[in-house]
Amino acid sequence: MTTLAPLGLHHVTAIASDPGRNVEFYTRVLGLRLVKQTVNFDDPGTYHLYYGDHRGNPSSLITFFPWKDVERGRQGTGLATSTAFSVPGSSLSFWHDRLRELNVRVEAPVTRGDDEVLRLYDHDGMVLDLIASDGDTRSGWDGVASVPTEHAVRGLHSVTLTETTLDATAELLTDRMSMTVAADGTASARFAMAAGGAGALVDVVTDRSDRGLQAGGTVHHVAFRAPDHETLTAWRTELIDSGAHVTEILDRQYFQSIYFREPGGVLFEIATEAPGFDVDEPLLELGRSLKLPPWLEPTREQIEQNLPALPVEDAS
Repeated sequence: MTTLAPLGLHHVTAIASDPGRNVEFYTRVLGLRLVKQTVNFDDPGTYHLYYGDHRGNPSSLITFFPWKDVERGRQGTGLATSTAFSVPGSSLSFWHDRLRELNVRVEAPVTRGDDEVLRLYDHDGMVLDLIASDGDTRSGWDGVASVPTEHAVRGLHSVTLTETTLDATAELLTDRMSMTVAADGTASARFAMAAGGAGALVDVVTDRSDRGLQAGGTVHHVAFRAPDHETLTAWRTELIDSGAHVTEILDRQYFQSIYFREPGGVLFEIATEAPGFDVDEPLLELGRSLKLPPWLEPTREQIEQNLPALPVEDAS
């Protein structure tokens, strides 16, 4: 059994279509801050857009690779099928009314286990949940005038993995990643990291339906928090020793990370908390201009010519 344990969720990365619509939805509708506009380091011809709280703190982040002509994905097994955000306990009615007024596809609030949940879908069909969390003391982002501070999204709450079977994934989460079982049913389970609570939960549900198609409107990977490079190195060693296929430690400019797949096929990342998103621009200016890592700066002009303009005014 591993002695290492993630501190919580770091971020969720998903696939989108039009980058401009992506910025408009996650900043002006959902009220998150655009904390970084950069490019996919493995495909510099497309953006990598990060949204979160005022600083882009780990566990507040959702990020996107937007490919304008990407096909629509399909939810199913082997994918993270919903991404949940935490909102104050009294805020679900505010969000339900707001989303309906903005013509966003949204369902009525429901009780799911111990959670009060509001499900909505972005313009690509991405499944998002808002979960009422009175105990979440994070401040979120207060830079969107139409979202009062008392209703602002606080950060990530949890992710849901859909699997054909539960056992192998549960073994990875508990034995190799030191999570505890917070709730257990015949076809689902909730796993908690650290002290648990919003930002540190993984739900796993089983489904015998078709395997999912990873494309537009679906999650690309789920990232977990490690405090530093030393811990990340230890993670890599332990995962390899357990038989996992793990990447080298990669420099993502704002964090370092490794990637591997859990038994059901979902891509996992473990990412460091440092150096953070103000490493290449001041905190007050996060997300306002395209930032590139040093190794891509020589091709900045070509990269900028291939990227569409973004509606970033007031988005950050």
